[in-house]
Amino acid sequence: MDLGEDSGRLGLLPTTTSRTMSSSSSAFFSANQSPFFSPRSSTCQLSESARFDVQCDSTNLSADPPSSSSGIPDPKCLANVGFAVSDVSLMPAACVSSDFPKFDHSSCTYGHLHDNGFSGIIEKHRRHIRSHDMMFSPVPISLSSYQQSSYDVYIGLHGRKPSLLRFTNWLRAELEVQGLSCFVSDRARFRNSRKHGRIERAMDVSSFGVLILTKKSFRNQYTIEELRFFSSKKNLVPIYFDLNIGDCLVRDIVEKRGELWEKHGGELWISYGGLEKEWKEAVNGLVRADAWKLEALEGCWRDCILRAVTHLAMRLGRRSVVDRLTKWREKVDKEEFPFPRNENFIGRKKELSELEFILFGDISGESERDYFELKARSKRKHLTIGWSKSRSLEERRRECNWENGSRKGKEPVIWKESEKEIEMQSTERQRYQRPRSSGRNSRRKRPAKFIYGKGIACVTGDSGIGKTELLLEFAYRYHQRYKMVLWIGGESRYIRQNYLNLWSFLDVDVGVENCIDKRRMKSFEEQEEAAISRVRKELMRNIPFLLVIDNLESEKDWWDQKFVMDLLPRFGGETHILISTRLPRVMNLEPLKLSYLSGVEAMSLMQGSVKDYPIAEIDVLRVIEEKVGRLTLGLAIVGAILSELPINPSRLLDTINRLPSRDFSWSGRETHSLRKNTFLLQLFEVCFSIFDHADGPRSLATRMVQVSGWFAPAAIPVSLLALAAHKIPEKHKGTRFWRKLLCSLTCGFSSCYSKRFESEASSMLLRFNLARSSTKEGYIHFNEVIRMYARRRGVTGVSHAMVQAVVSHASLSHHSEHIWAVCFLLFGFGNDPTVVELRVSELLYIVKEVILPLAIRTFMVFSRCSAALELLRLCTDALEAADQAFVTPVEKWLDKSLCWGPIRTNAQLNPCLWQELALTRATMLETRAKLMLRGGQFDIGDDLIRKAIFIRNSISGEDHPDTVSARETLSKLTRLLANVQAHTSP
Repeated sequence: MDLGEDSGRLGLLPTTTSRTMSSSSSAFFSANQSPFFSPRSSTCQLSESARFDVQCDSTNLSADPPSSSSGIPDPKCLANVGFAVSDVSLMPAACVSSDFPKFDHSSCTYGHLHDNGFSGIIEKHRRHIRSHDMMFSPVPISLSSYQQSSYDVYIGLHGRKPSLLRFTNWLRAELEVQGLSCFVSDRARFRNSRKHGRIERAMDVSSFGVLILTKKSFRNQYTIEELRFFSSKKNLVPIYFDLNIGDCLVRDIVEKRGELWEKHGGELWISYGGLEKEWKEAVNGLVRADAWKLEALEGCWRDCILRAVTHLAMRLGRRSVVDRLTKWREKVDKEEFPFPRNENFIGRKKELSELEFILFGDISGESERDYFELKARSKRKHLTIGWSKSRSLEERRRECNWENGSRKGKEPVIWKESEKEIEMQSTERQRYQRPRSSGRNSRRKRPAKFIYGKGIACVTGDSGIGKTELLLEFAYRYHQRYKMVLWIGGESRYIRQNYLNLWSFLDVDVGVENCIDKRRMKSFEEQEEAAISRVRKELMRNIPFLLVIDNLESEKDWWDQKFVMDLLPRFGGETHILISTRLPRVMNLEPLKLSYLSGVEAMSLMQGSVKDYPIAEIDVLRVIEEKVGRLTLGLAIVGAILSELPINPSRLLDTINRLPSRDFSWSGRETHSLRKNTFLLQLFEVCFSIFDHADGPRSLATRMVQVSGWFAPAAIPVSLLALAAHKIPEKHKGTRFWRKLLCSLTCGFSSCYSKRFESEASSMLLRFNLARSSTKEGYIHFNEVIRMYARRRGVTGVSHAMVQAVVSHASLSHHSEHIWAVCFLLFGFGNDPTVVELRVSELLYIVKEVILPLAIRTFMVFSRCSAALELLRLCTDALEAADQAFVTPVEKWLDKSLCWGPIRTNAQLNPCLWQELALTRATMLETRAKLMLRGGQFDIGDDLIRKAIFIRNSISGEDHPDTVSARETLSKLTRLLANVQAHTSP
């Protein structure tokens, strides 16, 4: 329901909660007549004979239309009937199962419907449509056995400002998630005395009254009544929205003191015909509630809401809620952002303001004063919608409200959400022509350039231009408008796992056990979709999150070629989505093309701490800027070199030009940025030369960069990175021998020295901007351009060193993405070749200690069935290939010269190793069979388990416990397969 429509409709008081009220709220159960209520409330008693109007709409407080054009509820969820509050209508918020399934609604009782049934409800709903102030009418339903006892919190507000509604939605949703029943109302929206009576009863039975105060609240009759009422009961909780506590003084308001009240102050009781004494009494009552001190200023929404929920829960005796919120905040403080904030962030004011407008559909604060242009693609050529300082804010917001979907009357709303069309369309909008414009074609074949206010924005640009920096600055700048910033990497092989990793922040279970339907066996695809939908459902609540997808590689997932859009929540909700990518277009959205920094900003970034270069050197810096492609990454590295070393720009340019460029065999779309910018690659080589000059020809910092390209695109532990760097083979074997001898002699001191070297090397990488620090202590992150160049640099043995380091020291729970990177190197996933070849003994160790636990965890904990099964299949193939090599006859000089016997096989030469290989293969087959059983693929499982039994019979015997266990699995599979065949046979 849009903001342009009057919300004079009534919500029900229909919720009883499933928990017992705390003793601290028992004092507020009285329903006696309040002296501050109108006389009509004296006849309003909570009794079984009360009748209420029920409206079957969504429970969103939103400036946007609902996701469905229908107001008819599903019959299955009729017991959880809720009410529309998008224009802030009356809303009991404790029983909204569709948006808040965590809350227990099992005890919500509404009595029985009349004999007309659900079809009668639909017919009534279709017939009773108000002509002037409602898109959907409330449906009268008589409830015979309902009696409302109390609410934990009454939330009162006044206004239709989108930011106010967003804040109220969030506060209500957060309270509900924690199990506190709420009632939300903007009483000024209602004209019916019966509705006002019901609101007053809800106020009277609420344990606390939370009033969200704005600068316009003090001229509202109902807000003044609520202030006096809750102050008299000593349960007033004021939240100052875009106000300070010190601003709300009677004298300042009446005398119009200060910039705020100069326009909005005065004798405000006159505006609604009230009494001066009552008005001053209400405002002075805020002083007695000063202990709460809840200020929802522009930069502290999250803190204000969490403090309010915590204090309310504590006053209501919900200690578990307080403990849960405390633990959650501790986790968020440590893990919310992947990188610390860049204190030297330069420029991008226009882009930040534009992103704010695209996501919120409105701008506020400092961004409101920034000038920017928004160019819209349309049939009219050269049309530009410009926002200059001369235009009034009201004019801007009128245009914004149209873009946000402001509609009147009964115009049908159609959501189109696919890879082809992601926009909100309506039949009327296609015919609409804006004033002072012409040539608008009524038919629209392509979506708008930007979808303003629908909560999704996409930033595109070349690698190294600063997309991640922009998203990070936006996230830090606006993080208080969201409950949490959820940052995931968008690399195609890892995005699904990164998305499912959000379960720990959203408090959902995405494991297979939680997705099993007792009535039937779900397929693997259905189990994966169930896990994804659980995360997506949490993001579709009224609680706002900022989901950042950094470096989206493809619109499709690498594993199953499904669209990434299937992971995301519906656009237009409270959760916002921010994407960075090198793709020219994503999901048919026109991305915000990130341009280069201006000349002044680029010069400031390159000069660093040195600001007094002569004119000739400034000209050289401009030459370097052009040669480096004006990429922000290259400019930052140049600035770091000039700041760290006593070198001027002329000498640096000469050094870069004298370095020979390496010849690489470039292939693939991702190497295009490297292919066209050889000067940037030479700049990297200059950094390596500096490292080698400081630490010797085998600098640890240089080797850490070389090995970083084979790790996963995630933060890498410095200790693991250094270990892999140390395992890179040396070119001269003699030097390596003496180095090993020296290490053996000084083994007692090696630990502290290695840690010091690791720290110094990582510090050098950070200072020269080749790596960036992570919010995880002891982790660093490398830009994709640097990682790509490190792989192309092609030092022998680097990938093998990375595999050895990860296998020996990585943790499955903390470094699973890097373990997956090892799997991609060891096995040929898809069309990829095998990069690292292992000896049989190494393969057996990795399979038992790394691959098998990783596959089981991926399947059971994250429901990624296809990925886990594919990993096990490829691992089984590798074991079979090794087994085949073992039984192939081999010729050895030692065998011929000493044994004089027939040519034997490796299995005969190494019988113990061959048996271990065969038994490991049997374990893999049995594991795959058991997992196939969970997906209903009994025929494949039957074939796999029979192979495992044959191997175990041949080596361990029929009575071995492992063989017996495999036969039990076979019996179960055989029985299930027979049942399936019996049901499917004609």
